[in-house]
Amino acid sequence: MAPSPVSIVDVQAAVRKFRDARDWKQFHSPKNLSMSIAIEAAELMEHFQWLTTDQASRLAHTDPQAREAILEELADVLIYCFSLADFLECDAAEIIFDKLEKAGQKYPVEAYRGRF
Repeated sequence: MAPSPVSIVDVQAAVRKFRDARDWKQFHSPKNLSMSIAIEAAELMEHFQWLTTDQASRLAHTDPQAREAILEELADVLIYCFSLADFLECDAAEIIFDKLEKAGQKYPVEAYRGRF
């Protein structure tokens, strides 16, 4: 379990440390990492694949084994995302805030609140 509170910088450093201890940096190219993100995202989607929207929404809150498996897949996706950010030498928090700002301009609250 991680100490609290943890920053994105701490998470990125922990992922880097894990990778470096295993000498996996040699395998971390943008191609491999982006493919791994997609693969892990597909594994995450498998948990919800044939469920209704309501069933999928309740699954992780009603089935402890399903929740554990879902969270493990989500962690895999995030680890690969942080690994790609590390390869690209970017600040994960900064690119997220930049994207939210752009999305906020594209989808202003007044025009999009409650609308899909």
